[in-house]
Amino acid sequence: MSSLVGLALAGAVICAWLALHVFAVWHLDASASPVLAVLCLIGLTWLSVGLFIVAHDAMHGAIVPGRPAINKGLGSLALLLFAGFSWRKLIVKHMAHHRHAGTDDDPDFSRGGPMSWYIDFVRTYFGWREFWVLGGSVILYALILGARWAYVGFWAVPSILASMQLFVFGTWLPHRPDHDAFPDRHNARSTRFGRPLSLLTCFHFGGYHHEHHLYPSVPWWQLPSMRGKDER
Repeated sequence: MSSLVGLALAGAVICAWLALHVFAVWHLDASASPVLAVLCLIGLTWLSVGLFIVAHDAMHGAIVPGRPAINKGLGSLALLLFAGFSWRKLIVKHMAHHRHAGTDDDPDFSRGGPMSWYIDFVRTYFGWREFWVLGGSVILYALILGARWAYVGFWAVPSILASMQLFVFGTWLPHRPDHDAFPDRHNARSTRFGRPLSLLTCFHFGGYHHEHHLYPSVPWWQLPSMRGKDER
């Protein structure tokens, strides 16, 4: 049952992003419908966060447990749509994050302020591959659609905003040092948002980040049920 739910939710996020992206880029006249354009931008940003979370669950084999090929396929597709990211590169770095969370060996960790930390975060994951994939996609869109900003505004902008959202709620708030004591060796804390806000900000990876480090194979939609499990 869990596999069916995980597969359905991953498919829903990917299909919703594709549908909204196609509508916004190919059919929406932003100048005639500015409010709808803003709503599309907000929706694509949140769904872009969802794409990354789908890929993240796939890295832990949590979408369809015991089926690595399916997890890899869905994760690779989600990362490609998000920003052309490499599955292999991200899974290696993310596993290093779990082994060395909150230390100098953690690729997601920085001792600088939030802005310099975010810049380091972007540099860690955005390289030449991503540059050429996104650049090539923009050129292809330009050849097909002509000189329109829609393919940039409804892909690059949501991806950038989503990366900021993922960084703030999924990395900086849970792992920043010198704020309050971490509960254990995982050097991770949960932000303790209510479930609706936790879902909206980072698909529960902010509100239940410590639970994720305790139970990394648990998918995002089951994380709230993990809170206080050891005490029950």
